[in-house]
Amino acid sequence: MTADRPHDLGTGTGRDLGIGTDEGADTAPGAETVATPGHPARSEDGHSARSEDGSGGGPDGGILGRAHRALTLGIISVVSLVAFEASAVNTAMPVAARALDGIGLYAFGFSAFFTASLFAMALAGEWSDRRGPLGPLFTGIAAFGAGLLVAGVARSMGMFIVGRGVQGIGGGLVVVSLYVVVGRAYPERLRPSIMASFSAAWVVPVIVGPLVAGTVTEQLGWRWVFLAIPVLILLPLVVMLPALRTLPRTRPGARGGARQVLGSRRCLLALAVAVGACLLQYAGQHPSWLALLPAAVGLALLVPGIVRLLPRGTFRAARGLPSVVLMRGLAAGAMVAAESFIPLMLVTQRGLSATLAGLSLTGGGLTWALGSYVQSRPRLEPYRERLMGLGMVLLAVAIVMVPLALIDGVPAAIVAVAWTIGGFGMGLNISSGGVLLLKLSRPEEAGSNSASLQMSDALGNVTFVGVGGVLFVAFGGASIATHGPAAAAATGAASHPAAFAAVFATMALVALTGSVTASRLK
Repeated sequence: MTADRPHDLGTGTGRDLGIGTDEGADTAPGAETVATPGHPARSEDGHSARSEDGSGGGPDGGILGRAHRALTLGIISVVSLVAFEASAVNTAMPVAARALDGIGLYAFGFSAFFTASLFAMALAGEWSDRRGPLGPLFTGIAAFGAGLLVAGVARSMGMFIVGRGVQGIGGGLVVVSLYVVVGRAYPERLRPSIMASFSAAWVVPVIVGPLVAGTVTEQLGWRWVFLAIPVLILLPLVVMLPALRTLPRTRPGARGGARQVLGSRRCLLALAVAVGACLLQYAGQHPSWLALLPAAVGLALLVPGIVRLLPRGTFRAARGLPSVVLMRGLAAGAMVAAESFIPLMLVTQRGLSATLAGLSLTGGGLTWALGSYVQSRPRLEPYRERLMGLGMVLLAVAIVMVPLALIDGVPAAIVAVAWTIGGFGMGLNISSGGVLLLKLSRPEEAGSNSASLQMSDALGNVTFVGVGGVLFVAFGGASIATHGPAAAAATGAASHPAAFAAVFATMALVALTGSVTASRLK
């Protein structure tokens, strides 16, 4: 659900912090960008085409003005597709895991997506910097659709997880490419607005998604939730292609070939990180002495790789860009890990249908868009760092409220109320983080820095969804039936509210840690 978190270029801070100095900054010799990204167009006399009020001169001024309308609508179409898929999958996942006899591997259905996206994000950053964002963008859309098809026809939980991994490759390529498109196509003054539109694009999908997915799951089967979505890919392709053809072109140089991109240091490090994350998740789900070996190998691959991929000082919350990147991982990880287990909790512990369980998350999508809109207001620009800290506090409050639904007498609707609070906090935090990222990035480093931000996002998701899965299994969650309390009692299946409470308590602590990091953003 983090593709909506999109965000002043030219400060040079990125290189000073070590961003892109390995492979991201070594844009191919001879690479030539026709226009300077992130700056308003200039007229023939050399003056900026911007009116005195900064609006950009009448109809061309806003993100829906003549100059940007087509591209904005195309971007919104892509984000809406991702949003619909996220809300639909959250709704269908409990039923799919039960049908494939994979409740014990439930967390892997989510973490596989994020683990694969780790590598894809680094690849997208290198690919975008060396050859431009169009190739990774359209490749990502195609891979996203292919992954949905694989998951939809899966006959085992293992094949389902493979499909989710292919989806993750597509998602990682798309989200980084969109950041680069924003950096190249929109002037600095419009970026908060286009990032707010990223979140606004979630509004309709989060309302319609659970209803459609729940109805399809209950009437036709969960497979059709995955098999029907690829058809929707055609609309973004049709809308975006004409607008994207007008973007400044990056001509590949001597080091811009596919082999050089795939063999770049950042891509190889990202691959090591992804493999390491997989091994750690496997070890966490199979606690035994034999699991120590994959755990050790996983740590040996993951730790050195991630330290070199993220900005120098990220894990000690160094001021500026490193803390922006760190906060993204904490925010995304806490939110996604908690959200992944909400439908399962409501279906198994409160007996809700898949549709109602999915609808409990709808309010969060709506208030996320509202929070993103609030942060885009010009008068709040001086308080951006405080807004990000406030957003993390609100997320922590929301996560603490969710397990109250496990208490007898507390209505299940408490979850929907909690998630409206958490969504607003995420809207304040995520969109603001994207704005700060581009403000601290040189134009030629936008791809690599965006990839670092998104990799922190994905790493947070992988780490904390994985931690959630380990806690869930450790507290007996693997034995929970997915037929509701009444059926569980009739069949003798166990109910373990402690498994869910452990997950939510841990994620609330992660969110509070992120609120402390806000003091290091500048």
